[in-house]
Amino acid sequence: MEPRYIDKVDIRGKRVFIRVDFNVPLDKHGNITDDTRIRGVLSTINYALDEKARVILASHLGRPKGKRVPEMSLATVARRLARLIERPVVMAPDCVGPETEALVADMKPGDVLLLENLRFHPEEEQNDEGFARALASLADVYIDDAFAVAHRSHASNVAITRYIKTRAAGFLMQKEMTYFAMAMNNPVRPLIAILGGKKISDKVGVLVALCDRVDKLILGGGMALTFLKALGYEIGASFAEDNALDQARAVVKKAKEKGIKLYLPVDFVVSTDFDAASETKVVTSQEIPKDWMALDIGPATVTLFSEVLHNAKTIVWNGPMGVFEMDAFSRGTFALVSRVANSYALTIVGGGDTDVAVHRAGEYAKMSYISTGGGAFLEILKGIDLPGIAVLRESDNGAEATDGKDM
Repeated sequence: MEPRYIDKVDIRGKRVFIRVDFNVPLDKHGNITDDTRIRGVLSTINYALDEKARVILASHLGRPKGKRVPEMSLATVARRLARLIERPVVMAPDCVGPETEALVADMKPGDVLLLENLRFHPEEEQNDEGFARALASLADVYIDDAFAVAHRSHASNVAITRYIKTRAAGFLMQKEMTYFAMAMNNPVRPLIAILGGKKISDKVGVLVALCDRVDKLILGGGMALTFLKALGYEIGASFAEDNALDQARAVVKKAKEKGIKLYLPVDFVVSTDFDAASETKVVTSQEIPKDWMALDIGPATVTLFSEVLHNAKTIVWNGPMGVFEMDAFSRGTFALVSRVANSYALTIVGGGDTDVAVHRAGEYAKMSYISTGGGAFLEILKGIDLPGIAVLRESDNGAEATDGKDM
């Protein structure tokens, strides 16, 4: 059962606390390099403004570990948001405390206030009740539109819901849930999952769960090398998780038992060093030299994976095929981005690195949907009920009306 959404609750003229995810990438000068996550919640913010709500936005940025880190202030985000919504955005000095409370008290309908980085307080990640109560005291209505942290049990997305009667999800959360339902609950088949990235240990639960859902499974990136080593291949100096070899074999066994076609790279771009300027060459999976490391899938693998994808009707992708941040090892990932983007399938891409690769390849507009979640994306692929969404559904157990008005 889905949670209620913002257009089903009464927010007119009220103080509306919207948990968003403004954890945007910054360059060394503190400038925003990609504002996709800010733009993703504009529909929710603009809806609240149209309803003459007093909009209070809350987010984290980076990992300040419970301390005030000036470089991780949301002030830069406030300036970008003000340009996007074409109205002033007041930056609060903190997310709780007398000064912030005074700013909220002075708000008028249509005003926008951005609270300072939630993670400047260790209580945020501790899901602390007192901190949650302080946040809740600022608002009449709680809206969660931060899918990227829905897999976390933090004060601003779980504990806070115990102290605000009216609760719902935003439009970005609705879009995320809709696309995942299309891909995982009742997909048009064949359904093909592509998993990349470095570590299998981060995704073994996903791989096991996908064997019960998909028709084909494509593995690339560093995790593919762990699989190859588990199957007895010599992988040279390439990275592999030796403590995950049994897990890799278990995934291979389950895929075989379920009749799932599992595809691994057949060639790699290898190098002597983890360096963009080092010597490279293309070798088959059976011929990785002893002192060389595989850092990208090779051209034969791109051809193979493209053939596997040719009849796909639904594609879900998380994780790059190699070290695409270095030009010499980006070809495989970018080639696969192009193949997926130009397919006729429903294409859902998730994970920060994969998102970046799609943008760099210039294929962003051709994907059906790019999820804002990394960890949340993986958890939902496992079939796990995300805590940040579960608490919103719990609030609907007869406690409130669903016609947009409080009882």
